[in-house]
Amino acid sequence: MITATDRALGTVIGSAVGDALGAPFEFGPEGAFSARFPEPGQGGEMCGGGGWDPGEATDDTQMAVLVAESLLEHDGLELPDVFARFQRWAASDPKDIGLQTEAVLGSGDPWNLAAALHFQTSQRAAGNGALMRAATSAVYFADAGREATMDAARRIAALTHGDRAAWEGTAIFHELMRVALAGGDPIAAVQDTLAAVHPDHRERYARVLAADWHPDLATEFNGAVWPCLASAVWALRTTLSYESAVRAAIDLGGDTDTVAAVTGGLAGAVHGIDAIPERWTAPLHVPLPGFGERVLRTPELAALARRLHGRAA
Repeated sequence: MITATDRALGTVIGSAVGDALGAPFEFGPEGAFSARFPEPGQGGEMCGGGGWDPGEATDDTQMAVLVAESLLEHDGLELPDVFARFQRWAASDPKDIGLQTEAVLGSGDPWNLAAALHFQTSQRAAGNGALMRAATSAVYFADAGREATMDAARRIAALTHGDRAAWEGTAIFHELMRVALAGGDPIAAVQDTLAAVHPDHRERYARVLAADWHPDLATEFNGAVWPCLASAVWALRTTLSYESAVRAAIDLGGDTDTVAAVTGGLAGAVHGIDAIPERWTAPLHVPLPGFGERVLRTPELAALARRLHGRAA
């Protein structure tokens, strides 16, 4: 039996593992992961490359940890603090940071205006940079109910992304995670979740989250929020294990670290921590630029997940 704690651990660690596995294949072709590692379980998949050490998680997980630690230290959502942590991290020259996120955090504008002002001028803010970091907050707010978890997702996303499309995609992820963490089927929950999506964005998400959608039907690069989320849901829908879901996500090519991080969070919640191979969790590590020489490994991520899951609703 998979316990609620197993699912919370699977979410946080599963997202980080997907991130680290996918990072060396970012912007590569379809099928690159399976071409290099054709036999599941053969080992060596945490190969590093592209500037990443074997098992090293990227900005996706680094920002997720910052969100988690703010939630726990403040016993709730303190948006100015989350933004300040993001700024401190961004100013420390991390190996990777999204262009949209970097522009907002480095703008010098107040926390509650920076993303909106950037969007006014750029009209481009529907990337997956808010979705990628949402696994930890999804665990924290899972016991608060649909409305509260989706609202929290939107508010955290809006710190860096002014386009409501990014807010709604992150809100959908939070709600599907809430269902999965409670032992339900997130795929079966898609239709009910769509009813809670802002009307201006409901049709687009309904189209890409439909049962017959395939990543080949995407009209945008999977660095955008809706095909990224849709690809993760597709990978979960069409596989039977954590490992096969993450492999399928990375084999899509493109923004492999983020698609695999989102997939890993969902698949980790569904299949639990014991489904994540030890050969993947053993080398996992999350540096935190700007916060001393801290590096979180799997035991520290597990402790963080337990605290997120154990907080009072």
